[in-house]
Amino acid sequence: MKRPTPSVSVLAGIAAVSAGLIWSYTPLSPSHASNPSPVVEERPIAPTGALPAAGFADVAKTVTPAVVNITTSGAEEVSDHGRPRGKMDDFFGSPFGPRRFGPPTEPREHRGGGQGSGVIVTQDGYVLTNNHVIAGAKTVTVTLPDKREFKGRIVGSDPKTDIAVVKIDGTQLPTVPWGDSSRLQVGEYVLAVGNPFGLNSTVTLGIVSALGRGHMGITQYEDFIQTDAAINPGNSGGALVNTKGELIGINTAIFSQTGGYQGVGFAVSTGMSKPIYESLVKTGKVVRGYLGIGIQDLNHDLAKSFGVKGTNGAVVTDVKEEGPADKAGIKQGDVILSFQGTPIEDAVTLQRAVTRTAVGSKATVTVLRDGQEKELAVTLAELPENQQVAKTETEPSDQPLAGLAVQELDRETAQELGLKGKIQGVVVTTVDPESDAERAGLMPGDVIREINRKPVTSMKEFDRAASSLKKGQTVLVLINRRGASLYLSAKI
Repeated sequence: MKRPTPSVSVLAGIAAVSAGLIWSYTPLSPSHASNPSPVVEERPIAPTGALPAAGFADVAKTVTPAVVNITTSGAEEVSDHGRPRGKMDDFFGSPFGPRRFGPPTEPREHRGGGQGSGVIVTQDGYVLTNNHVIAGAKTVTVTLPDKREFKGRIVGSDPKTDIAVVKIDGTQLPTVPWGDSSRLQVGEYVLAVGNPFGLNSTVTLGIVSALGRGHMGITQYEDFIQTDAAINPGNSGGALVNTKGELIGINTAIFSQTGGYQGVGFAVSTGMSKPIYESLVKTGKVVRGYLGIGIQDLNHDLAKSFGVKGTNGAVVTDVKEEGPADKAGIKQGDVILSFQGTPIEDAVTLQRAVTRTAVGSKATVTVLRDGQEKELAVTLAELPENQQVAKTETEPSDQPLAGLAVQELDRETAQELGLKGKIQGVVVTTVDPESDAERAGLMPGDVIREINRKPVTSMKEFDRAASSLKKGQTVLVLINRRGASLYLSAKI
């Protein structure tokens, strides 16, 4: 089975175009439900990793009442075979089948919406799910296993980890308690609970196949639990639990050459998802630590050149001027060996550690420079959020560039795109399906240089140009695509 080719370089604390997919969502209005919820009786369950005396019946009985079915409405583009467009592995956002390897087929439109799963984590109705389950949704409906139906409100979403939070109005709802994914061991029993193919409250059994999976190209920040518990379309956003019935992962993706279960599934660990959840509920956004460096993995040749024994560590490829790392004395060519006393295996490990460190805290970084180890103290800043979406929350179709997400074109991004010379503009990070931007031919990686013959050299100029556009107006956009200039025309 062929793995996605990992990016040569990742950025620790510098926002960049993800090597994987980026999704977006539309905030929804709150609603309410009608019936009160019964209190779920808690039953003792076996220790983590052990085989319960009554098999896994008690685990399933405790967990399934809190794993919900999420359905969304909104136009969605699917293939002639009924699968969402794309050539990556399954992201389960639709009941019509998974994404699979191979070229996309000719699309047709389906307006029935999508389907996935979610996990109630508080008695008053906070539901954890995947961003791609609710991406682009106009309405969200949450159905409990006892058939009660609620209208959901999207609290917040983080495409960089594919985590989202939906709120329903209820009291004493059944919940799945948080577990500690850092205590997991390879070979430990786990259960996947969700709604594959719309089959509600399906429970499957497997083991932890691997931990800390990164370099998958699925999301920008990755900490996946790999499992062989059967996961299929509709499981997305569902619970991966241990034998104590504790939530240790959110089922997210599979590798598949057939479109269905082949024994390799991935769940976002609670070590990654819980801080995201807490930040979204508290502030409506995600605050991440920021170091301000570009990094890449070590291979044997690089390790020899830098005088490193083995291949553990992350090479600093760039240091942002006046950033936290620059102020701490970290230099280009340093090899970061540890962060806060934790050994760094590769670039993803460092990225993960930095983004989980509280903004404003001091961190100890051990680097290897010219054969000598140095210990430096760095004060982490907040990761700048330079990606913005050019659409309104109330009437996204009223803007010719609705559904288009862009970010500043910095040096690192220009290098990743293979751009040479001095090219100014903003880079497209994602284009919503069925948007005017997509119909105009805009693609992720395009650099927007002009809008209606007016130069665009910054996010400020982009916002000014986009906000001046009127409904029904034809928009002329000059882009740079892999070094070639091209005009595109967009009209509602």
